[in-house]
Amino acid sequence: MTGASRGIGRGIALELGAAGATVYMTGRTVEEGHSAARMPGTVGKAAEDVTRLGGQGIAIRCDHTQDGQVHAVFDRIRHDQGRLDILVNNVWGGYEHFSDGTKFWDEKGFWSMPFARWDKMFHAGVRAHFTASALAAPLMIERKSGLIVNISSFGAQRNDRGVAYGVAKAADDRLIETMAHELREFNVAAISLYPGLVRTESVMNAAEYFTLSNSESPQFLGRAVIALATDLDIMTKSGQVLVAASLAREYGFTDIDGTQPRPLTVDDA
Repeated sequence: MTGASRGIGRGIALELGAAGATVYMTGRTVEEGHSAARMPGTVGKAAEDVTRLGGQGIAIRCDHTQDGQVHAVFDRIRHDQGRLDILVNNVWGGYEHFSDGTKFWDEKGFWSMPFARWDKMFHAGVRAHFTASALAAPLMIERKSGLIVNISSFGAQRNDRGVAYGVAKAADDRLIETMAHELREFNVAAISLYPGLVRTESVMNAAEYFTLSNSESPQFLGRAVIALATDLDIMTKSGQVLVAASLAREYGFTDIDGTQPRPLTVDDA
């Protein structure tokens, strides 16, 4: 589980833990107050919560832009477990502008965007998902079983979410499609998973700007991942973009409050 200190990554890890899984969780934040986004939560605390729920949470500090650190994560998984059943790629870069004090909201077009944002979204996002998947794949291929999930978004299919974000998310979806093609003969599935509006820490900090009536908890995405991982016919979905709320209706799971959020479409996302 990459990018698991808080938000969607933490929520997915919690649900995997509640299902009894051993969850290796990566994150850069190991001390409170040291998050780049200035948000609460550490990967260690998230791992403790996973264990408290009945799983085994294992926290690993990892900067996914540093290949050596990423190799070390998967070397440890191979040494400790000898297998890997699920990889969820949630780590992402380029969101720093939401909390770094820059005048992001005053930008009028891609020509006024800092070039560094493109680099962060591709290096700490798309490339990070590629490298983690490339290191996870051999562990899954050996057992001819496994699931890779990229947490993506409708931004891949819209033109009004910013050039860098839209292109990076589209690349992430295409990454899944092409990986799925090469993994199919080994019975390893690859999926792009779209959330709706998720009640992450950052969203709740700005709750007055959102309509939360159809929102989702971070754990809701975890329930979608579990439903996919336990689907005996998962290979029929490999390579596809799937919406978590649509999966809830298909598989019959609910959010933690018992609701089933309405699935969004590209037009209303």
